[in-house]
Amino acid sequence: MFISNKRSTTIENNKGFSAIAADCFPCVINQILSTARLAKLTDAQTERVIAITKTELKKSKTAPLLVQHIVRRATDAIIQELGASPDFDIYAKVKEESNAIALAYAEEFRNKIAISASPFETALQIAAAGNIIDFGAKRHGSINLEQELQSFEKTSFDRYDIEPFKKALGQASTLLYICDNSGEIVFDMLFIEELQREYPHVQIVAALRDKPIINDATLKDAKAIGLDRLIRTISSGSVYPGTILSETTEEFQNLYNSTDVILSKGQGNFETFLPIADKRLFFLLRIKCDYMAALSKVEKDNLVLMQIAE
Repeated sequence: MFISNKRSTTIENNKGFSAIAADCFPCVINQILSTARLAKLTDAQTERVIAITKTELKKSKTAPLLVQHIVRRATDAIIQELGASPDFDIYAKVKEESNAIALAYAEEFRNKIAISASPFETALQIAAAGNIIDFGAKRHGSINLEQELQSFEKTSFDRYDIEPFKKALGQASTLLYICDNSGEIVFDMLFIEELQREYPHVQIVAALRDKPIINDATLKDAKAIGLDRLIRTISSGSVYPGTILSETTEEFQNLYNSTDVILSKGQGNFETFLPIADKRLFFLLRIKCDYMAALSKVEKDNLVLMQIAE
């Protein structure tokens, strides 16, 4: 039986949430170091990439940079060190393995959803718990995916704005589902299946990253798991581990502006969308670090379904 304390809250928008917090600096360095090791850079190459990262972090104190900008620039530096094409996917093998492991568990979780007293909420919790598959917040190699999938039932919601979410869906005709990570998108697909059963009048479109970055899901990953056969999938145009609205495609922006409900998955999207005062936005994620825990007022490692307040 999946757990939730069903405490419904609505957070207030923090319009000043733009500067990189000091707490994020070591995490950014560790994430880039993990990526450099995965790419098998030499010590000298790694030192050059870390130096670039540190320079960008220092610049962020005076320039309007986001973590996502710096991760992109450092990742591009790694790709340049490899002499690979700009679209090279450092995490390609990791993403394929994550998708394969998640797909192997898909039928088991479909059965859990089917026999649940509340299939919709169980599918929602599975999609939220799947957000653990995040190598931006967790170092590559630090996540035992098989073990995590077997312990989903122990992960509870701390913030749970389920009634506003259901009400919004009941009145909606369109839903924009902004995806996050590979592997995780398999559990998003299970939730989308349940969304279609519960709200057949709602047309769902899933948006994915435009270019490989960490283990974030792209259109290629969506096609690999069959999400594109279930609903319409588009590129958001984002080349970052998040969605910076001003740097997305015209297609995505038009869809964003016209849709009735927006479901934003994961921490990167949480960070980039939080400054936007839009009550159509609902965040679904697992809180993975102390800074995000403090910002969201949710205990680390718990789940949130959170509505933005104007």
